[in-house]
Amino acid sequence: MAGTLNKVMLIGNLGDEVKMHYFDDKNCVGRFPLATSETYTSKLTNERITNTEWHNIVVRNKAAEICEKYLSKGDKVYIEGRIKTRKWTDDKGMDRYSTEIQCNEFTFLNTKNESQQPQQSNTPNVVAKPQQSTENSVVPDGDDDLPF
Repeated sequence: MAGTLNKVMLIGNLGDEVKMHYFDDKNCVGRFPLATSETYTSKLTNERITNTEWHNIVVRNKAAEICEKYLSKGDKVYIEGRIKTRKWTDDKGMDRYSTEIQCNEFTFLNTKNESQQPQQSNTPNVVAKPQQSTENSVVPDGDDDLPF
């Protein structure tokens, strides 16, 4: 394989409100935790077990402002992005690491009726995607092995 791929797709629920940080140059960053869960039945005890994984989501600029406006704790959202690990030194001189999902596309999955707060009852189902240059797709000519 010639290249590499760093892509994450998650569907989960917000664990907290979107926390915003604004910079002097009119840029901003929004951060929020996202919970994804898997449930299975234990073969030994025959009980249902749920494992929850927490992800740190980071959105930037206009996308962050949209998330802050329309998302609230408990809302279901689809997130697409890439994994980014940051390293820093804490006040004790120890190296610390944080793994985040740098979000570049999201879709709100709650319907208007599922919104928990009355002032957000007119929340649209938003799909946000940054503007990027589009590349032409190449479709090979001739027969292929696909049955349709």
